[in-house]
Amino acid sequence: MYYAGYMYPYPYHVSVPMYNYTRQPVYWTIPQEIDHLNRFGYWQSSNMNGNIELNDYGRTPFVVDINKATKQNNTFRTAIWTGNNLQVTLMSINVGEDIGLEVHPTVDQFLRIEEGQGIVRMGDTKDNLSFEKRVYDDYAIMVPAGKWHNLINTGNTPLKLYTIYAPPEHPFGTVHKTKADAMVAE
Repeated sequence: MYYAGYMYPYPYHVSVPMYNYTRQPVYWTIPQEIDHLNRFGYWQSSNMNGNIELNDYGRTPFVVDINKATKQNNTFRTAIWTGNNLQVTLMSINVGEDIGLEVHPTVDQFLRIEEGQGIVRMGDTKDNLSFEKRVYDDYAIMVPAGKWHNLINTGNTPLKLYTIYAPPEHPFGTVHKTKADAMVAE
């Protein structure tokens, strides 16, 4: 009889499970390399280069790497999902620029900064912005309906963020390449 006591020192054991009863995939795919249908029959959002196609996918099930999409976006505002009760837009605010002082009387707004830094100001009137905070990567900003607000880029790189409006604020498929385009559209 063969004795292998010194080959496998404590706490290792000689006997290992021989059967694996779970189903294993035959091969693995990398999601960024191929477009394919998800379980609902809708296309994923990445193309062959690994970039995310920045279109409005509203009213259909949609999954996206929001961090990557936000950092990839170079437009002032691009809607990537517009539903009946919610809208997600990507924004890129150039150095020294701002979103612009605005108020949404019936729309709550959520903003999340993915890259850059700035100052957010809010208040009950446009002449009284009593709330002011510095914001950086990974900060979230909640703006209640009826609050005047502005977000100013104070960094030396574009401020990359996404915002969620509930209910939607902009028409389906909105793309404003620059802040001037957004001002003209509004």
